[in-house]
Amino acid sequence: MMQAILSNPKSILPALRGSALPGAILLLVLLMVVPIPAFMLDIFFVMNIMISIAVLMVALNAQKPLDFSAFPTVLLFATLFRLGLNVASTRVVLVHGHEGEAAAGHVIEAFGTFLIGGDYVVGLFVFSILIIINMIVVTKGAGRVSEVSARFTLDALPGKQMAIDADLNAGLITPDEARNKRIETGAEADFYGAMDGSSKFVKGDAVAGLLILAINIVGGLILGVVSHQMAVGQAAQTYVLLAIGDALVAQVPSLLLSIAAAAIVTRVTSTSQQDLAGQIGSQFASHRTWAPVAGILGLLAMLPGMPFLVLAPAAGIAGFASWKLAKQKNAPPPPPPVEALPEAADLSKIGWEEVADTCHIMLDIGYGLVPLVDERKGAPLMSRITGVRRQLSKELGFVVPQVKVRDDINLAPYTYRISIGGVVVGEDMASATEMLALDTGQAVGGLLQGKTAKDPTFGLDAIWIQPGDADAATGAGYLVVDAGTVIATHLNHVLTVNATELLGPDEVQSLLDGLKDRAANLVAALCPNPLSLTTLTQVLRALLAENITLKEFRRIAAAIVVVAQRTQDADEIVELIRPELGALIIQKLCGVREPLRVMTLEGQLEALLGQAMRNDPSRRHAIEPDLGRRIVDALTHAAQPLMAEAKPFALVVQPSIRVAIRKLVKTCLPDTPVMSFFEVPEDKAVEVVAVIGAPEAIPA
Repeated sequence: MMQAILSNPKSILPALRGSALPGAILLLVLLMVVPIPAFMLDIFFVMNIMISIAVLMVALNAQKPLDFSAFPTVLLFATLFRLGLNVASTRVVLVHGHEGEAAAGHVIEAFGTFLIGGDYVVGLFVFSILIIINMIVVTKGAGRVSEVSARFTLDALPGKQMAIDADLNAGLITPDEARNKRIETGAEADFYGAMDGSSKFVKGDAVAGLLILAINIVGGLILGVVSHQMAVGQAAQTYVLLAIGDALVAQVPSLLLSIAAAAIVTRVTSTSQQDLAGQIGSQFASHRTWAPVAGILGLLAMLPGMPFLVLAPAAGIAGFASWKLAKQKNAPPPPPPVEALPEAADLSKIGWEEVADTCHIMLDIGYGLVPLVDERKGAPLMSRITGVRRQLSKELGFVVPQVKVRDDINLAPYTYRISIGGVVVGEDMASATEMLALDTGQAVGGLLQGKTAKDPTFGLDAIWIQPGDADAATGAGYLVVDAGTVIATHLNHVLTVNATELLGPDEVQSLLDGLKDRAANLVAALCPNPLSLTTLTQVLRALLAENITLKEFRRIAAAIVVVAQRTQDADEIVELIRPELGALIIQKLCGVREPLRVMTLEGQLEALLGQAMRNDPSRRHAIEPDLGRRIVDALTHAAQPLMAEAKPFALVVQPSIRVAIRKLVKTCLPDTPVMSFFEVPEDKAVEVVAVIGAPEAIPA
């Protein structure tokens, strides 16, 4: 091990850092057990004072309590270190105290002679006052604040967690932000709980200092009189002075740590992210605060018998501070910093940023809709777009690309346009200052005043009304939504219809990477061999085109792996894996105990279409146009009663003609799945709701 450390010197620092804390604890034990010389005691006393000052500075400079989350543990070890020093110093004072005031080290001597003038009676009173300040004022107050803070923080924890979940569900924050907020909330509860217990360390330390002083005084008097034949007065002068110096050396760092603990627990987090000094300074930086102070001090200075030479300068300082702060408040804001002028652009060159856009989904808005994305007004449209992306990503099974919103001066003021891959897929109008009342079939007409319109998503009759008429519209049976919801709903519909355009090789690679953590062997057997990433993308896009989502990507990948051993053609793979995905398709159409409502083609018609498929291997013109039109009319006529009752159904045909029939009915019934007989599970009950007859039975 030593050879490895010498061969790599950089590994020494992590090793030393990891052993620092265990070494410090071992040192504490040694201080309590092993006698140490006086000069070592001086070093440790100075180190104790240095640590206490450093802890106090960190506590005062923290912007919020959690910035010093290690404080409870630091307080514990600092207290143990000081108590260990008390034990070591007590041993030195009692053993070598008869040798003189410097027998216990120069630090104790300095505190015993210089700070209290060498009079142990004065030292007793000074130490008593310090104990009262530490125990009664600082420690007791900090302990009470810690107790209340811990109780309130724990009581508010469920509400904070629910608020985070609500913001996440509303799309106001991302999952990573929600995770960080939960971690911070839990850490805050742990911190205040630990501080509640740590306050007992500070109080116990103060009590221990008082008891150790009494033990040193009594023990010193006994040892001086009995063991060293000293007079009582001489023993008191020597040992009591050393005991007082020892107590003061320990009590000053203890008071500093008590102040640090009180500053941490009484700190209120500021939104301006300032340290404690900055927060206090900003709240006292008002001329209205110092003007009355200057006036009152000036009046006191004028009273007979008052110390004029003391009060008058203080009043002048307060008055000057008030005048200076008032002058700063009324001063014009400083001019913005002068930025260096950019270099003149070379008009003969064209950059890629001028002709390329990295965002796949674009939402262009006219200037009349800019308030919907204005951050000063809450940007309601942006939060709804985030919610749309999150919900749609859950439904489709992959992360929907980011939507870029930009204003376009070429658009009409209240027009918006949705583009995917540079192709416009949706366009309509909305009013940022009005609300849309949708007639869902239960509204009472003729009661609302406004501009008539059509809902861009469902094509419902609608009226743009003023926000003040929203309650009346709701009472009349209308569904009232704001402009942000109208645009977000339209965006959701357009993205759902064009889901195939949202899936590319990068999204497919992300699906594979996510699956690799759970099924590494399955991913290894799928891509890049036998299927390339391009072919796999084509297969998944074909599934999305038929409303088969990728939420169960593991099941889809397992089916593709089996079929890919026979063929690498994307269209053939889709047809071969569909029987394995039949249960995923029909679960959207009926419940577990409900029968599957299906439409079928009459046998003679299916035979005719099957023959046409065999005569045209390309399957491009397999169905004669007039026959196709009559089939579409018959299907639409049969589907109308089911669609009116909102009863979903499937069209079930022979496997050989499924693709051709799907292309045929896609324009009139885009949401109706076309399935082959093999895709319906054997244990699933089927209810035939309509049979499309032979060609001669189809109305012309």
